[in-house]
Amino acid sequence: MKRFFEVISEYAELPKEERPILPKRQTKNSAGYDFYALEDVVIPAHEERNLNTGIKACMPADEHLELFIRSSYGIKYGLMLNNCVGIIDADYYNNPDNEGEILARIRNCSDETVIIERNQRFMQGIFIKHQLVDNDEADGERTGGVGSTLK
Repeated sequence: MKRFFEVISEYAELPKEERPILPKRQTKNSAGYDFYALEDVVIPAHEERNLNTGIKACMPADEHLELFIRSSYGIKYGLMLNNCVGIIDADYYNNPDNEGEILARIRNCSDETVIIERNQRFMQGIFIKHQLVDNDEADGERTGGVGSTLK
């Protein structure tokens, strides 16, 4: 199976300049794929906001995508992902609830309002291979989006 990012269908038919930017690495030795803000988002001091990306990720079943706030946003602006590290499972892709759109909930831990502007890089994702125990018997099927495992 291949590994790739794509724009969710809601945005795929928009003119190119209005579509989400596909995540990409900035240098040949970068581990992380930078995600871009879909719209301007204002995050007041000590509050949190949801950021849609308009992006989904397809990957082999033995991989997951880990999401982290970009270092500069954490260090310079006091931002963090609300769950610290986001985990996107392979079966999240094309789920019936949200088509597998990757979402982020960002918390502003600083005393200042922070603005993430449209098309700014704010988060990065790293594909990771994972292992299963020998006696693993998981056989459930994903039926929805965020928080839907076993529901």
